[in-house]
Amino acid sequence: MKPILEARNISIRFGGVEALKNVSLGVSPGEVLALAGDNGAGKSTLIKVISGVYHPHAGELFFDGAPLHLRDPQDARAKGIETIYQDLALADNLDVGSNIFLGREPMHRRFGVNVINRPQMRKVAREVLDRLDIVVPEKKLAGPVRTLSGGQRQAIAIGRAIYWDARVLIMDEPTSVLTPQEVEQLFEVLRKLAAQGCSILYISHKLHEIKALCQTATILRGGKLFDTCNPSVDTSRSMAEKMIGGNLKTIEKA
Repeated sequence: MKPILEARNISIRFGGVEALKNVSLGVSPGEVLALAGDNGAGKSTLIKVISGVYHPHAGELFFDGAPLHLRDPQDARAKGIETIYQDLALADNLDVGSNIFLGREPMHRRFGVNVINRPQMRKVAREVLDRLDIVVPEKKLAGPVRTLSGGQRQAIAIGRAIYWDARVLIMDEPTSVLTPQEVEQLFEVLRKLAAQGCSILYISHKLHEIKALCQTATILRGGKLFDTCNPSVDTSRSMAEKMIGGNLKTIEKA
């Protein structure tokens, strides 16, 4: 299947350090692709290039087969590329609807004045959570999101991306603050989105999660593309050795 998003031969330097060196990857519609690697492998740098935060010194991005030139993250979102970082970028003091529309609030006329359409925001919030099968009581739906669990907060961030027509969803280490039950709920949400055609780039170093969720794993090491694996075939041990660049038995004895 033709990739919806491609990075071809991406290189970027910070001073004298080459953070990425000729890295290429592609994610197809409905695919869950893992981006794996040890600390400093270049994972975060690559997703910041794809999401418009950084501009590469060499290489190209393509979206739907056409060259993609991103000035900033707003450009990426306008194309349908949404990134959810570990901090989720939620406004803790606002309710669910306000977080979904953050900066893009719907307006209506009231007494001759434009005001925020809060009933519509609440309606959309409920519809988005229902679509993802996330249970949030009505009372908490209207309260600040800081009162919600880590899994519920993450569902809101995902729901915001999907409501604004994300075609590629980038998840950066999404399970770091989740319970095992919330991790499984997250996986069910991501599988459902993938079945609907959304492409997911899943950044993680947790190999058991990659094997449970992803069809393909791209491994970075030292800023370079080291290998592409099939998590349903490759063992966790073999993938770990590719990530760290050595034999685990030898490393464990050292």
